[in-house]
Amino acid sequence: MSLRISPLGWGVAAVAVVALVLGRRFGWLEAAALGSALVAVVVVALLLTAGRSRYQVRLDMADRRVRIGERAVGRVEVRNVGRRRSLPSRIELPVGAAVADLGVPGLAAGATHDELFAIPTSRRAVVVVGPVRSVRGDPFGLARRSVLWTQPVDLYVHPLLVSLAGASAGLLRDLEGQSTRDLSDSDLSFHALRDYVAGDDRRYIHWRTTARRGSLMVKQFEDTRRTQTALVLATDPRDYADDDEFELAVSVVASVGVQTIREERDLAVLAGPGALRVQTPALLLDDCSGLELAPSGAGAALLGRRVAREAPDASVAMLVSGSVPAESDLRLGARHVATGTRTVVVRCERGADVSVRTQGSLSLATIGTLDDLPRLMRRVVA
Repeated sequence: MSLRISPLGWGVAAVAVVALVLGRRFGWLEAAALGSALVAVVVVALLLTAGRSRYQVRLDMADRRVRIGERAVGRVEVRNVGRRRSLPSRIELPVGAAVADLGVPGLAAGATHDELFAIPTSRRAVVVVGPVRSVRGDPFGLARRSVLWTQPVDLYVHPLLVSLAGASAGLLRDLEGQSTRDLSDSDLSFHALRDYVAGDDRRYIHWRTTARRGSLMVKQFEDTRRTQTALVLATDPRDYADDDEFELAVSVVASVGVQTIREERDLAVLAGPGALRVQTPALLLDDCSGLELAPSGAGAALLGRRVAREAPDASVAMLVSGSVPAESDLRLGARHVATGTRTVVVRCERGADVSVRTQGSLSLATIGTLDDLPRLMRRVVA
């Protein structure tokens, strides 16, 4: 509960005080009358804020997760839990930066009133809906008292996605692991035999070779690792020609990330100040909804450093940026990725044709629309 006197209210009170002082000091009846009238107006305004509505208010969202363009519908239910009939009142529902003004008629004891509302979802965002508050005040807007009835609710407007089922299998596949050059005494991929050393596990003694040579020989293996995909998004506004390019880049990251999670492969998504949640597709999309450009965000030249620092075990790295960075900057950013990591740099340029140039383990790709992503992935694999 909070009482707020508007700037107009403070102005009226100040004029009232000045008029009363002048009227008393100089005997100006007109000034005294004006001051008295304004004092009465302020008192009446404060009295109109008195009282308390006995409400029970519930804020329901039909779905807290929607895609761009889908309708986000909600409902505010107001119930009179008092013993007497309530007077007509006004409630406010903040929706992002806007505020919806809803009227509540007089309600009998135990009666309810429903207000349905729809939220436009033309842009990706995290929209804070609520808290619902009832407002009492005077017609002139001098003072108002508000009471909060609900907690705020986050509405996630997810980015657009495109299905990649089958398109990414060649790049993101995960069979029994990928061999590395690191040697291990226990794994799946056999490498060679070596002399037995005290402490070695006797399960790995190669008895045929031992019998032939007359000394104990044990198996040595190559380490295997599961495929880990690292997706890194540039969030420096200088990397993008406009906001639409950034939206395309976010959708590229979200589409590849969701497909990777559905295929139950290890994933790290680095965007903004930290890593996004990748436990489920819904959590990843929730975090993608809140991504924004920031002057302090990582540019294309720093994306490879983030992979090396935050996902050093990645076997596949996809670096996503806008159309502004030059090819030399994109190559510079990819240079810091660990040797042997399959690296794909995706340059988002609205309206551009799909192109892919591969040299060794590095591919430089350009995409113009989200619908081209499956075709781009197939060309990268090829």
